[in-house]
Order: sequence, then C-alpha cells, then structure tokens
Amino acid sequence: MKTEDVARITEMEDRHWWFREKRHLLADELKRLGPPGRALDIGAAGGGNTRVLRSRGWDVVATDYDENAVEIARSRGLDAIHADARDLPLPSSSFDLVVAFEILEHIREDDQAAAELFRVLRPGGSALISVPSGMDLWSAHDVAVHHVRRYDRASLRKVMEDAGFVVEELWSWNVLLRPVVALRRRTARGNELNEHTPWLVNRALTAIVTAERYLPTRSRRGVSLILKAHKP
Repeated sequence: MKTEDVARITEMEDRHWWFREKRHLLADELKRLGPPGRALDIGAAGGGNTRVLRSRGWDVVATDYDENAVEIARSRGLDAIHADARDLPLPSSSFDLVVAFEILEHIREDDQAAAELFRVLRPGGSALISVPSGMDLWSAHDVAVHHVRRYDRASLRKVMEDAGFVVEELWSWNVLLRPVVALRRRTARGNELNEHTPWLVNRALTAIVTAERYLPTRSRRGVSLILKAHKP
C-alpha cells in the first residue's frame, strides 16, 4: 500500500461506512473470545483495528510491511513494528489472537503468511481473517491496491487449514451491496478509496451494510469473506 493511501485511510476510517462497519465486526467478534490477552494486528496500516483491540483491553502489537505506516501507527500512540507477514520477527506461541484484515490477498506466498500466523499463535489461540471475495469482481481497483487474488470460500479455507488451523466459521460480508460493487467494478479505473464519498451517500451505504447485522446473509455471496479459526 502506498504511503499516501495509508495516510488517507487513517484520516477517513472513523467516518467511512466500510471502515466503520469492519471495526464494528471486529469488536463484535472480540466479545465472543472471552478475556483479552496478547494480540497481533498484521498489516495494521495506521492502526484502526489496533485501536479497537486496545480499547477492548487487549495488549496489542501492530505490524506493517510499510515503514511509513508503522510511523503513522506509532504517532497515534500504538506499539507498532516493521515486519513481513511471511517472516515475523516474533517468538513462537506468543499471542492469544492474531488479526489479519485485508492482508493475505496482497501476498503471493499466502501459505507462508498463514504458516507464520499459526507459528506465533499459542495453542488454543484464535485468528480472525478478512479478505476480498470473488475473482468475478476483479478490476482495476484490485490492481491499484496491489491485490494478488480475490478468494472464494474453498481457497481461503484451504490456505488456513494447510497451515494447521481449525476453521470454526467462514462467512460472507457486504452481501447486500455486492450488485452495486459488481456494477462499479466494471468501470473502475483505480483505487476506489481515493474517491470522495459524499456525506449523504456515506450515510445510505452505512444503513445498508449495518442491516446485515440482523439479516441471514452470511451464506450468500458477498464482497468480503470473514474467517474465524483457532490453533489446536
């Protein structure tokens, strides 16, 4: 991710519908994990998810491949280190939770990254993973944000199970807006996050994606996949 993209995401994440709902999703999952412990936020960028973890009582370390992203996270008072997800400079079995939201799709050797997540997680620890779904949605946006792939359920499950994880849940997110996203991606010319979202549009999209909290949409095709797993 480019430095300017990290800075823009950091500036907009507290109000943009996509980031706000992803933060809610993470917070909701944290409630189900029991007492907080040590957490690792992989590819944390400016630390939006890291702040959610910290606010819920987790002792959290943020990592990112981009040194400028690490500096931005540190400037927000977060414990952040420069690290490659394929070769983490961290002890084995040292975390109770690893979070990797929108990371694996950037890494060609996603099997190596999954293996590292498994290594640093203690036995019984949990992993929360989020990735973009559906190669039929592949567009100039994916190229601009340096995606290597978009996943389906089988490919995401495989890379995690091959690393040793036991998959507990695997579900779709951003289902209701998938037709709109599919239409937009046909004419996408670059990173959609660089496009300004008008206030009224942002409110409308927030309402739609929030409705998924209460609707049985998880088994349908969405724009993202969420996976919860643990290390035996």
